[in-house]
Amino acid sequence: MRVEIHGHRGARGLWPENTLPGMSRTMELGVHALELDVALTADRRLVLTHDLTVSAVTSADRRPLRDGDPLYPYVGKPINALTLAQLRTLDVGVRLPRHPEDPFALTQVPIPETRMPTLGAVLGLVNAYDAENVRLHVELKSDPTRPELTADPEMFTDLVLDELDRHRRLGDVAILSFDWRVIRHAARVAPGTRRFALIEPDTLHWHDDLGPDVPAAARAAGATTLSPEHVMVDEKLMAEAAAAGLDVAVWTVNDAALGARMLDLGVAGIVTDYPDRMRELWRERGLELPEPVGPLKPVGV
Repeated sequence: MRVEIHGHRGARGLWPENTLPGMSRTMELGVHALELDVALTADRRLVLTHDLTVSAVTSADRRPLRDGDPLYPYVGKPINALTLAQLRTLDVGVRLPRHPEDPFALTQVPIPETRMPTLGAVLGLVNAYDAENVRLHVELKSDPTRPELTADPEMFTDLVLDELDRHRRLGDVAILSFDWRVIRHAARVAPGTRRFALIEPDTLHWHDDLGPDVPAAARAAGATTLSPEHVMVDEKLMAEAAAAGLDVAVWTVNDAALGARMLDLGVAGIVTDYPDRMRELWRERGLELPEPVGPLKPVGV
């Protein structure tokens, strides 16, 4: 059975997360899928960011868009309160040294003056690489407990699907969300897509009438894959997922020993900040490795 390596936010442990240079280097390293996070700006643009407010860990203010901008500084402000132009003034290529407890600051190669990209820019990059064998896993950041920070889930999902369709990636994509309203809507309007129901202990309460069989509930919500935090994965969950007809893609696995345990349990995919470490594990296990992608296609070809 093929088991996949999914690069988390590109490869967060190696390069700046959710950025164009991070995505390009991850493709050149070799993954089966690129996972990325998307949120909606004040001017309805789809941007790559894990957080619904501008993160002080991954983002640094450099200048206001215009003198006297009342929203400056932008760090700490809601993504949906800022325009794309305001967000593009941020440097998202350096994890800040004032967060020494951040484990990725020790391993991530900084790429200063990197800008927050749009989903369209990432799709253009993937197409420029001619990366037909790299699937896009797009997580829609949506929190039903924080409606003031969250786009309408159906409208948000439609915008993402439309952008994917424009770039001819709709047939080779997975839609991911902890907010299963996104999964339900994607199942209705784009039934041919893969749909990953993300779960973790802290957000299970988001779902009404979940019941004791979480994989069955995810299947009923329209999921094609269950994607749990690794602490939830055991023989019982794997058996329930199999009974529901769902593959399991586990996150976020950065240790080879943990990865080996997940493989032994039978997961179909591992989401990791360190695809290089998982590639070594794949070699040890004799598993099919994803081919590195590159170089970029010449312009006009």
